Amino acid sequence: MKVVIIGGIAGGAGAAARLRRLDEKMEIVLVERGAEISYANCGLPYFLGRVIKDRSDLLIMTPEKFRARFNVDTRVRCEAVAIDRTAKSVLLRDLNSGRETVETYDKLILSTGSLPSADPLPGNALPGVFRLWTLEDLDKLDAALAEKPRRVLVAGGGYVGVELVENLRERGCEVTLLQRSTHLLPTLDQEMSNLLVEELRRQGIGVELKAELTGINRSAAGLEAILADGRRLQTEFAVLCVGVKPNSELARAAGLDLGRQGHIITDQELCSSDPDIYAIGDVIEVKDPIFQGQTAIPLAGPANRQARLAADNICGRDRKYRGTLGTSIIKVGSLTAASTGYSERLLKGKIDQYHKVYLHPSSHASYYPGSAPLHIKVIFTPDGTLLGAQIVGRKGVDKRIDVISTAMCQGMKAQDLAALELAYAPPYSSAKDPVNFAGMIAENVLSGLSEVVHFEHLPEGAVLLDAREKDEHELGSVPGAVNIPLSELRSRWAELPQNRRILVFCQSGLRSYIAERILKQQGLQVATVSGGYLTWKMQQQPVLSSAAKALAETPAGPKAPPAAPAAETTATAAAPVRTLDVRALACPGPVVRLKQEMEKLQSGDSLELLAPLSFEPDLESWSKSSGNTVLSSARKEEYFQAVVRKQPAGGEAATAGSEAAPACSGAPARSGAAMVLFSNDLDKAMAALIIACGMAAAGQKVGIFFTFWGLSVLRKNPAPAVRKSLLSRMFGWMLPKGAEKLTLSKMNMGGMGTLMMKQVMARDNVTTLPELLRQARELGVKFVACEMAMGVMGITREELIEIDDVVGVASFVEMARNSNSTLFI
Repeated sequence: MKVVIIGGIAGGAGAAARLRRLDEKMEIVLVERGAEISYANCGLPYFLGRVIKDRSDLLIMTPEKFRARFNVDTRVRCEAVAIDRTAKSVLLRDLNSGRETVETYDKLILSTGSLPSADPLPGNALPGVFRLWTLEDLDKLDAALAEKPRRVLVAGGGYVGVELVENLRERGCEVTLLQRSTHLLPTLDQEMSNLLVEELRRQGIGVELKAELTGINRSAAGLEAILADGRRLQTEFAVLCVGVKPNSELARAAGLDLGRQGHIITDQELCSSDPDIYAIGDVIEVKDPIFQGQTAIPLAGPANRQARLAADNICGRDRKYRGTLGTSIIKVGSLTAASTGYSERLLKGKIDQYHKVYLHPSSHASYYPGSAPLHIKVIFTPDGTLLGAQIVGRKGVDKRIDVISTAMCQGMKAQDLAALELAYAPPYSSAKDPVNFAGMIAENVLSGLSEVVHFEHLPEGAVLLDAREKDEHELGSVPGAVNIPLSELRSRWAELPQNRRILVFCQSGLRSYIAERILKQQGLQVATVSGGYLTWKMQQQPVLSSAAKALAETPAGPKAPPAAPAAETTATAAAPVRTLDVRALACPGPVVRLKQEMEKLQSGDSLELLAPLSFEPDLESWSKSSGNTVLSSARKEEYFQAVVRKQPAGGEAATAGSEAAPACSGAPARSGAAMVLFSNDLDKAMAALIIACGMAAAGQKVGIFFTFWGLSVLRKNPAPAVRKSLLSRMFGWMLPKGAEKLTLSKMNMGGMGTLMMKQVMARDNVTTLPELLRQARELGVKFVACEMAMGVMGITREELIEIDDVVGVASFVEMARNSNSTLFI
């Protein structure tokens, strides 16, 4: 038998090797258009970042070595031009000499893979615009990086784009990632992707969501990227990573059956519509094992398994391909993200009813140092059929996603995960593994023991109950929630209304389930909000912490060696009097222990804190609200280390990186104004903005806290389409739609007074409110919106003009403390 294989990367080379192992006498011809076969194209971004040091490490098997080991006629720089199915032959062209030959076959395997999407983007062929698909692309991009460019733009937030930006940052570039949709990675839902956006921004990588690249021009800086919203970004070069398509033109010309998107249709034996032609890898459609339809999933793992199976079937071993779930994983900074099966977004239109649960367990036993949270989402049908799962975390992600994927392949139900026997020792897992936990939650939901609701679809008129401890609640909570700690619930449950539904949440979901069971047995209508406060925070738009903002604003460059420690003054860096290790504590342990230990210190004494990485943002919030000072903070591999000083009475709190005042200078000087804009009256809003612009022009720092009706000033007109509840939409209908729609507080006269006022302003060349808003931003006035008021009034950040942040009252209090005047308008 003679087999010709077209395509020598991964699938093609794997099929040739399997064929030879099964039949030593078979004639095998392997044809590859490029100069190499079987190279690690998944490793290309990591070579650019020099995580992989040597380019030769990417070459898994050279053509010469492959010929010698497997006795395969391996032809590189050879292109398949056409297939004659009647004659069972392939026309080949030698790309070095141009000579054409005809090769006959008994069986043909197509492993032609995929290509970058044929994007008709204006400027995509300009010098300095690259793709990353082949070794040739890699060499061109690596040569450009050798010129040490400062700014690089990457378009496309899929797997290649996300891996690439991190590695370009490692090479010392200032990197911006453009993503057309609302989130990164097509296999993740937005709330899971938000964690990755925060991580990339923490590394100093710019991430622009809902930013569609429409063209590239030459500019003085090198290139100018044009976005659909009109913005223009300057860059020295750009890399396009915007989608893939099947490389199936050869199959199309041969008359093989193709799917809607051009993939070769195959059966369970991976045979095409021609019984003598098999197809594998990115170029084919495969069976969807969940809904039994057809799907296309371009991944290296399935391609390798398909290669083995196709070779077996050619040799008469009669094997069937069971389909592809699409299990995938990616490293993003210090995080790992993985998924299997369907995301919730991809389920839309395929199924009407399904359950989802969120959980946030530790990667291993919390009492053993170094554990890290896992953020898990599992989706299943009302009968327990597993539809998909997503996990993001620092440790243990790969093990858990593989366990769930294996369970799905074997047809297990969601509740069956609870009974899996998984390896346990404190450094590796918990006695109840996170996968077991997911199964237990699913079992409770399916059996009716627990009812779960979700923050994006909270029933109207219900009471939102925060079952966390008071200290946790004060660090931050869901707007509108009342706080009764679980430890007090049995004695205080009667405080809750008996005739309204109670929706209870905690930090991650465990305590809220206990609270749900307590209250249900008291006769109340209760449901658990799945995943608790951690899930609610995941669903918010990523906002940089002050430390991350500082990093993002730092010019990129190769990582410098650590500087020698400078002499520290006693006033700012006295040796800590004790060390507090809370790495093994689960919530609310870290904040409770920190508060207790700080109360034992004398004013001015400091404490060394060793805490899990997940506590880092909470420390910043706690230090600001408590008046203590974070003198330093450093991330280690599995935890972070901070030095916290107890602030003397009457002193000012500071965060890491701030300048301490000399000991003899007293409290730092305060200047500027903190303003609360409560009103949406035109005259009052104009007065606020005129004062703000005047003070800012005089060199004062000014911040405006927009709350309740004042949020109307920030609304976009026209407003973007945003999914809301009926009550939230009603608020939107009744509130003024932006600065141009505000009316006078007095003498409005059904709008006539406002109209006359605007005519007088235009006649006298008085600056309008929208212009004042623009001037204030240009002068550096800080715009912040009240998180609680936005939640109450059903306003989302997407509906607002450009602002600095969405914050709680604690942030305004801090802004007011640093100002010498506070105005309420």
